[in-house]
Amino acid sequence: MFAAPGQKTAIAGTPVIETRGLSKTFRSSTAVDEVDLTVTSGRIYGLLGPNGAGKSTTLKMILGLLPPTAGEVRLFGRPWARDSLSGIGASINGPSFYGHLSARRNLMVHAHLLGLPESEVDRALAAVELTGTDRKKAKSFSTGMKGRLALAIAMLGTPDVLILDEPQNGLDPEGIAALRTMMRHFTDTGRTIVLSSHLLGEVAAIADDIGVIVTGRLRYQGAMADFAPDGDLERAYFTLTGGSHMDRTVSS
Repeated sequence: MFAAPGQKTAIAGTPVIETRGLSKTFRSSTAVDEVDLTVTSGRIYGLLGPNGAGKSTTLKMILGLLPPTAGEVRLFGRPWARDSLSGIGASINGPSFYGHLSARRNLMVHAHLLGLPESEVDRALAAVELTGTDRKKAKSFSTGMKGRLALAIAMLGTPDVLILDEPQNGLDPEGIAALRTMMRHFTDTGRTIVLSSHLLGEVAAIADDIGVIVTGRLRYQGAMADFAPDGDLERAYFTLTGGSHMDRTVSS
């Protein structure tokens, strides 16, 4: 089972990520169209949408990886600033690491860049159950282990917010269940998770709030219980997006 991160206090229910009129245009194509997103502390926010809907582009703008065409991003109650990113850990677009290094050495590289002590590496490795893999190069890891390594990198420094893109990929049922427990422990300490996933069942099992992006526009935002009061997230999602109920996943 994944270990819980260290205790940290935050004021539950305060906005930690806000976007206002956030838009991104690539040439003549609008990928994100005036998205007003609000993520509050102490909650798990599930971001859903069909393939190409604009989810990844929105996350990249929040993280400063893409400049917005219009609109603004606010982090922790103030306008976007690079130093605010120190409070955010992220894993998007799949695991990114040095394949010829062990999990520990990969984390040491990131810890050095962040000015973190070696003890923080030990904590992150233990949190994702990668302790004792020092002799194994990351390129030889299974898909699930690579996902755990990406999660460990995101968790370095015990950030206030985690932004995770498809964190369940490659995990077996036991690993997925353990990930759920870790995420809930994380938010129980006042921290926040933004979770983008194509597994509707997993989002239904863990998310407090959801946002649904369709063709670049935010079509729904609010409590999971309000969106799917009968607990059937799949039916509510496909009703909103016009997708097929025969499809049980949402592409990224």
